This record gives sequence, C-alpha cells and structure tokens, in this order.
Amino acid sequence: MIKDLAKNLVDLKKEFAKSYDGKSQVQEVIPKSNSELFPINDSHLELLHQFATTNPIYYNTFEKKIGSVDCIVYEGDINKYWLNSIQHSSSKAPFSPTWIMSGYIAALFAKELGYSELIDIGSGDGRIAFCAKILDMESYSIEIDDMLVNLQKLLNTKLDFHPYCSDAVNFDYDSLHLRHPIFFIGGLAQMGGADLAECVLQKINLISYLRNNSGWVFTGTFSQKYASDPKNEAGWSTLIEKNNLKSIQTISLPTAWTFHESDVTPYIFSQSI
Repeated sequence: MIKDLAKNLVDLKKEFAKSYDGKSQVQEVIPKSNSELFPINDSHLELLHQFATTNPIYYNTFEKKIGSVDCIVYEGDINKYWLNSIQHSSSKAPFSPTWIMSGYIAALFAKELGYSELIDIGSGDGRIAFCAKILDMESYSIEIDDMLVNLQKLLNTKLDFHPYCSDAVNFDYDSLHLRHPIFFIGGLAQMGGADLAECVLQKINLISYLRNNSGWVFTGTFSQKYASDPKNEAGWSTLIEKNNLKSIQTISLPTAWTFHESDVTPYIFSQSI
C-alpha cells in the first residue's frame, strides 16, 4: 500500500506540475477525500487540510481535478522563514518543506515498520511530526529556528507533536524516554545533512537502550549537481556504511524544492545492522 500511495502521489505531482500556471513560491496538493488512488482515512485527510489552512505560509487555495483525483491546491510563500532559518550559525539547512502528503506517507511507512515514536530533526513547521501524531505515533519536532518553532506552536492545537526549540546536536534525547524511535534528518547530505546526522547518531549511540533500537530516515537527491558521495545512495552511502546501518527501503516523494524538476526526493529508511 505504501509503495502504491507514494507512486500515486508522484504521478499526481507530475500531472499537476504540467498544468500549473501559477506564480507562487511553493505549491502542493492534497486530495479532497478518500479515493481508489488514495485510500486514506477521511478524518486523516481532514486533519491534513486543517494543518494547511491554518498554516500562514499558504496564502491561497483552490479546487482542482488532477487526472481522476479531486484536490485542493495550496499556494504559499516561505521567504521570511527561509531567510530567518539561515541566520543561525549552527543551522545545517534552510527551511524548504516536503509536501504535507509526502510527510504523511513517510510517517505511515515508519509506523508500518513498527516504530512507536518519530523524532523530526530540523522539523521546519513540524509537518512530519504532525503527520506521525495523526497516525497515533508519539512524535517530537526539534527545530533550531525560533520563528519556525513559534509557527509550530500556532499549528500545535489539534494534536500535540511536542515542538522543541533546540540545537539537535545538543538536545537531551534521553529525557524523552524513547522506546523504539525513528529519526528523520532534515537536509540533503551534501548541504549539511550528513554533518547533522553524524552528530545526532553519536548522541544516540551513547544511550545504550537506543543504540541498536532506532531507525533513521535520510533526505536524499538524485541530482548530479550534488553527487558528491562516490558510493551514492542519494548522497548517504558513506554515512550509512560508516555507522553500521543498513538501508531498508527508499521511498521517493514530492517536495517543494523538486516541484519544477522531473526527479522527486528519495527518503532513505535505514536501521542498525
């Protein structure tokens, strides 16, 4: 089901990109209701739409039928959040969001793998942690930028996804009393994500009950522009091998930064060997 959902969302994005003639900085779609291509609980879809409609980065919405799917299109502008996020000296990547639907599918796969908690590192507006909470996982969002954390608090009314304003490198993960967590690392490997992941991995490896009990999700790219890892794996092979991890599966999903590109964004799910 997860593979089908991911493929159907990628196809929907490609169809939407061909017909979209707007000028917004970011744009994404969410199906209006449960359908054959998107057999998602209607109450979950309602919460995804509520997240988008209450999120101030989106300034316009309209209905659009894309292929056979009735959707709501959300148009937005992230400039002030992007600019603020790059002012922190220890920030590893500026704010640029995945699609809300992509966050939901990624969190759904994490739950299917059996993880009980999701920790989103470099969480932006908290959408992945929010999606995990929809799916009855315990979730935590860790973000260094105070403006983005204030945005998360604004969106944290329906479901508590525990936003923390903190440098993920210095965060006390032991204080969360995690059981079987999966960590989502924000940022491409080649743009600071690998450094961030390495630091967080070192912190988690110091906690004995988490060392071999945690999953990891890395945001990759197929773009040759960033092909700096000679072993590839969308930029993450060297880090995965160095830290005795193994890839479980890669799921490709739409993100804001790949909207105008033919490729989408690979999310590499991995775990300790």
